[in-house]
Amino acid sequence: MEGKVNLAQKLALFDALWSPKVIGELNGQQVKLVKTEGEYVWHHHDDEDELFLVLEGRLAIHLRDRIVELLPGEFFIVPRGIEHKPVGRASLLLFEPASTRNTGNVDHRLTIEARDLERI
Repeated sequence: MEGKVNLAQKLALFDALWSPKVIGELNGQQVKLVKTEGEYVWHHHDDEDELFLVLEGRLAIHLRDRIVELLPGEFFIVPRGIEHKPVGRASLLLFEPASTRNTGNVDHRLTIEARDLERI
């Protein structure tokens, strides 16, 4: 058993943007940290829901019919199949199935296959 995890310490270990880092796993799910700045790519996930929890900064989740603004301590779940584009400068905690590809149905320069995610 790994023990407790300090989010601030884990966030201090990396600077890469839009590159999720796995910090824990449970029941087929992964807990990830990611730092964002600017706009991501429009995408969706056919089989996975995604939870975005803002730890620091601000994030806007653009959906085709609205924009959801998130501040620290707030989260939003994007249901599977819903096209979305995160925008903003933030540190996030993500909670999603271990199979989740970061750019979903889109091949992009930011794509990291789930099997290739760094664990910190």
